[in-house]
Order: sequence, then structure tokens, then C-alpha cells
Amino acid sequence: MNDYGVTGATTGVEVLIKLPIHKVWSGITAIDRYGEWSPECIYGAWLEKDVRFEARNRFPNGLETYVTCTVTVLEQPRRFGWDVYGDESVPFAHWEYELEDRGAETLVRQSFTHGPGNSGMRMHVVQHSHRAPQAIQGRLDQLSANMRTTLAAMESALDPDVA
Repeated sequence: MNDYGVTGATTGVEVLIKLPIHKVWSGITAIDRYGEWSPECIYGAWLEKDVRFEARNRFPNGLETYVTCTVTVLEQPRRFGWDVYGDESVPFAHWEYELEDRGAETLVRQSFTHGPGNSGMRMHVVQHSHRAPQAIQGRLDQLSANMRTTLAAMESALDPDVA
């Protein structure tokens, strides 16, 4: 079956955060706080600390989804990543953070890669295959914007000088 380039579609951002690496690490691993910062993720909770968590997302059209995530990368304080699962045993996405220590600042590289599993993006692209490249790029652009928004909100929330 043709997936029109969904599997492996990727995007990412690189943001310099004015916080030391240990503070940024505490933020990116605070799954229960993502709902405060993200424009899309409205809830997160650990099922097994550092192993599995659940999340709920709300999209601009009002659709809400529930996913479970399995931590696949945990290299404190440099890398943190997870695979996202819906109703099947194959992940439909991989999210990852890479942190670079710059003293009082941290360079954050956040990435998203679509997996082979079934997702809303895949279903949309299959339904609108004549516009597949535009649909994929539109979603990737939306995800990149959401990453920047989330990282900015996280930085503000974790910065003691902002309070």
C-alpha cells in the first residue's frame, strides 16, 4: 500500500534556551506538565516512570486522541525520546530531544519522525492522496510551530527570574 511519503516524514527545531541543561532536562522529562505548555498535548502522566506514559491531544478541529508512549532514549541529561502508539503494536511516531550544554544556556534540538503505524496524518493523506505532499508538509510545519511554542512556554515556566 502506498503511504505517499508519510513513513519517515520528519521535522525538527533547534532552539537556544536561556537555562542550564539540568533545568531543561527537568522540563523535557516532566511529562505531567506538557499540558501547561503545548498547544496540542493537553495531558500527560507517567504509567511507569522513565518507561511508559500516556498523553491526550486536542487538535484545532476539536478532535481529541489518547496515546501511550514508550521511552526509547534516556541518556540523562542529553537525550530523551519516545515512540507513540495508538491502538496497534507499531509506533506511528517518534519524538526526541537532544540537549547541548552551553553553560547558562542549553541548545535544544527537538525532532519528530512519523513511523509506520496508523495516525491521523496517515489517514488524512490517504483520503486526500492528490494533495499528499502539501498535507504532509502542512502537518510537519504545524508540528514545528508547536515545538517552538512548547519550548518557549517551558523556558518561561522554568525560569526563576520570570516568576
